[in-house]
Amino acid sequence: MISKPLDRRSARRAPRRSAGLAATLAALCLLPAQAAVAAPLAPPAPAPNGPAGPRVTPGEALASARLAAIRDDPAALQRFFAALPKGGELHNHLSGAVSTEYLIELAAEDGLCVDTTTMTAVVPPCGPGTRPAADARTDRAFRDAIVREWSMQDFPADTSGHDHFFDTFGKFGEVTWRNRGKLLANVADSVASQNQFYLETMVSPASEGAKKLAAEVGWDADLARLHGKLVADGKLDKLVADASKEADDGDAEFRTAAHCGTDRPDPGCGLTVRWISQVSRGSSNERVFTQMALGMRLAERDPRFVAVNLVQPEDWDSSLKNYSLQMRMLRYLRGVYPKAHVTLHAGELWPGLVKPEDLTFHIGEAVDVAGAERIGHGVDLVHENGWQRTATTMADREIAVEVPFSSNAQILGVKGADHPFETYRSYGVPVVLATDDPGVSRIDITHEYRYASATYGLGYRDLKDLARASLEYSFLPGTSLWQGNPTRDGYRVAGVCRADRPGTENPRPACRRLLDASPKARVQWRQEAAFGRFEHALPR
Repeated sequence: MISKPLDRRSARRAPRRSAGLAATLAALCLLPAQAAVAAPLAPPAPAPNGPAGPRVTPGEALASARLAAIRDDPAALQRFFAALPKGGELHNHLSGAVSTEYLIELAAEDGLCVDTTTMTAVVPPCGPGTRPAADARTDRAFRDAIVREWSMQDFPADTSGHDHFFDTFGKFGEVTWRNRGKLLANVADSVASQNQFYLETMVSPASEGAKKLAAEVGWDADLARLHGKLVADGKLDKLVADASKEADDGDAEFRTAAHCGTDRPDPGCGLTVRWISQVSRGSSNERVFTQMALGMRLAERDPRFVAVNLVQPEDWDSSLKNYSLQMRMLRYLRGVYPKAHVTLHAGELWPGLVKPEDLTFHIGEAVDVAGAERIGHGVDLVHENGWQRTATTMADREIAVEVPFSSNAQILGVKGADHPFETYRSYGVPVVLATDDPGVSRIDITHEYRYASATYGLGYRDLKDLARASLEYSFLPGTSLWQGNPTRDGYRVAGVCRADRPGTENPRPACRRLLDASPKARVQWRQEAAFGRFEHALPR
């Protein structure tokens, strides 16, 4: 049995903000970024595909011309972007990525009920004020009401969606914790159908066990001593074993649901998948530290797990109060578990949502204190103290920023010129596009690529490099196919594969040995082959 998690957005316990503040936030989100923010200092990096970058290939020239020719043809654009190879999905919460319709079906299969006042899934029996979730199979109005409460469907675009977005997770949480393998089958199929080749998705491993262990050891401000209490008598190792068993059970359920190993496997069976351990940043200090230690120890013991990440709203009072402490926790644990990766939600904030002083340091501390290797969202960049130095540091260390445009617009109201997307790119910071919670947002990665191209005037080479970046800055192990800093220097094949055309079916023996030895290079090669097919037979 998979333990019930306190998910990224679910089981919300912090006080709700007043309607007045929500309205203020909505209004502020429609305004340009603060005029007082300093303009960027001279960005240090040239455009990656400028004069010093790799030459445009004939296939790229054809694809670029095709994209330019269909800019005003919505149907043709949709076909182009749907077929475009789009790398990997690096910022994805499993429970929020599942289609809402599938969650309703799972609720029906599990015999759950729905509270008709709050539209929250609850355990049976279905007493007064509830209805069987199965009723949604035949009652369209009931089904539509659930969809609206469990997602951003029909939510007014000109109002703040912050609270509604986060509240959805608590409403369907009773469904998601029971069905990890089935959820993965649904999400993996979606990712594969979007012409992506890799998925890192977030879950809460051994959540109930971590909660109990944290309560047992209590809080100790001496982090070394606290860690010692966790590992004493094999307590933390037992949690690691429990988490691995959960993963085993989820994998088995996934393979059954996706028909893997049969003569008709679902597309998701061919997807490379890794897990990121969620840490509930709004919890008690001892629980946060326990979840961090569990996730990092798990990443060093089980190759299916690669990293940890802090989840839940960054603007909660508890999240703001303990932010710097949590960065120090991660700095300590990185010294204990140097092989574990760290990617952090940081800067998912905006003026009007928090006090001005809370906008000044989150990304900077995630980079400088916690040693984050990727930043999720990073929306408030230009409101931070010394943000130009932070951007330069991210570029120098190749710390990628994960950008989910729809999520940023729905939660924070930030889009277009207000979004720091172009600022990150101008500084040479690696940028990867992501969906965050596509089931809740009612979008897919094709939508995000199409939005980026239309909003920021991106050409085919820009889009291709965004897709490449999502694999280059993944946490897959092994030697990269690309040399140096590809964000600044362009994507040039490195080492023993330099003489081979990327993606070719029969590379030379030395290149083949690299691909066999490196999971990262192998997935990158697979994407290059897909680019070759895409450019050879462009959608009409």
